[in-house]
Amino acid sequence: MANFKSGYADPVLENPCSKVTKSSVSAGVCMMNTIWRDQQHPSFINFISSFLAANSFRLNFVPIAPDFIFNCGGLSVAFIFVTKWDCGNVETIFSRAKKLNAQFAHLYVTLNLPTRDQNDSFLCSYFKYEMQLGRPTFVPVQDIEMGFEKIVKIAHSCGVSKQQEVKTKLKAERNQSVQQLENFIRVVTSIPGIDNHDANALNQAIGSIEGIAKASKEYILETTDLSADNAETIVRFFRDSKFYLCPKII
Repeated sequence: MANFKSGYADPVLENPCSKVTKSSVSAGVCMMNTIWRDQQHPSFINFISSFLAANSFRLNFVPIAPDFIFNCGGLSVAFIFVTKWDCGNVETIFSRAKKLNAQFAHLYVTLNLPTRDQNDSFLCSYFKYEMQLGRPTFVPVQDIEMGFEKIVKIAHSCGVSKQQEVKTKLKAERNQSVQQLENFIRVVTSIPGIDNHDANALNQAIGSIEGIAKASKEYILETTDLSADNAETIVRFFRDSKFYLCPKII
């Protein structure tokens, strides 16, 4: 998925069986604004459909506020795609960008600016309408096919970054959980007569030092396989100061 297949080619003509042999693994979902779709040339919509299919994205046509929303790796990324820059009518583009930027955490504006005059018009307008750098991010391109390929690459990169962030967080949580368990076992096995098996049984049944300290002998016997003597020892350890303050000979 990192190396995107570019260029237009009708997958049905190249492979008549492609409709029934699509990969079951989806890179994500692309939602296209139905109004935006109807304003484009049919050949460009065909290009988009083919490009998405070649890169394992599912395409849906829905009435959404942005022109595109990509769901990749559990992250939603929105796009405005201006395929025709009108130097005399730019206010609506920037006002729309400001409005959607307040609604979407991840918004990009892709602009087709094939001429120098259009590029100069964009730069002047950007400062005229007091846009904040990166809020949202504007992506100028020189043709619409390149623009859509950039959109897909941005969406994919955001999704990959999100997945890596989630994996890092889960790994940290797992390490913390393991460390907490080790600390739990170290504390509980410091009680005379309590071994690792007993500590694990108490962890599964009660789950915390505070819970064990409050548990009755009867509750410990009901929820674990500890012996009556060990259950009594635990209760005395946490509640009888004469027991836990006296020197132990092991």
